[in-house]
Amino acid sequence: MIVRHTFSPPNNTRLDHLCGPMDAHLRTIEDALQIKIAHRHEQFKIDGPKATANQALELLQALYEQAGRPIKPDTVQLMLASDADLGADGHSLQTRRTDLRARTPNQTTYLDNIAQHDITFGIGPAGTGKTYLAVACAVDALERSAVQRIVLTRPAVEAGERLGFLPGDLNQKIDPYLRPLYDALYELMGPEKVQKAFERNALEVAPLAFMRGRTLNNAFVILDEAQNTTPEQMKMFLTRIGFGAKAVVTGDVSQIDLPKTQLSGLIDAEQVLRRTKGIAITRFTSADVVRHPLVARIVDAYDTRGKSDIAVRSRKAA
Repeated sequence: MIVRHTFSPPNNTRLDHLCGPMDAHLRTIEDALQIKIAHRHEQFKIDGPKATANQALELLQALYEQAGRPIKPDTVQLMLASDADLGADGHSLQTRRTDLRARTPNQTTYLDNIAQHDITFGIGPAGTGKTYLAVACAVDALERSAVQRIVLTRPAVEAGERLGFLPGDLNQKIDPYLRPLYDALYELMGPEKVQKAFERNALEVAPLAFMRGRTLNNAFVILDEAQNTTPEQMKMFLTRIGFGAKAVVTGDVSQIDLPKTQLSGLIDAEQVLRRTKGIAITRFTSADVVRHPLVARIVDAYDTRGKSDIAVRSRKAA
């Protein structure tokens, strides 16, 4: 279906703000709603299924009302989320951030999967909210007493560096690897609450190696940077899950720091477990990036280069 609309009276400043730099806001709406938007001056044409085309038109009209000044990319994402009723289907998370909600359809699916499954995988590029939303769900579960503790872990794999060359004892060496998890906790709980949670053993942050031999009951467990696990480590982690536990595994398979000959445990797990009942896999794309708009373009550029490299290798092999 094609929906046509003319903004009247036309206002070039508002139209520029509505479309964004190089039509960036229109592209964001297209990616989120899977429609096509074309325009010439104040005349817009929306091509897509009837429901989403009308939804896009309503969104454009709402944005036009706000276009007296430049519109931030976050505003477009939030209005997309609000327009699609994202996060309003029971995902009211009890955290320090009262404005926390899903901003893209994939983020909503991710929250649905975490709520409905004992083990959820979140796989995709940086900036898509995989870890942050998982930590928010964990904090919410702890606040509601749905779990007794939160366990956050990640493999201590170096991106071109060596732990042995860093000063300090083991805890001081592994702290930089766990810092992103601490940052999320401080923002979602506040430093004082985080400290109290550590003191009463309701919160644990540890390297993946420390998980071996344990059974985690009544806990919300998050494995971050899972692309840097081996298949053996991934299996070890997943088999730690006990009664009353929920696990979320996050990672970006485009940023693997393992030796080139080593298969990533995240890639292996996605292949082995994709049809296993009780496990959900959410795939994020550059359209889900909620950082600076340039991050999404960087992700796309590297993905394109990676596909070209694969094609070249295939031709050489042939």
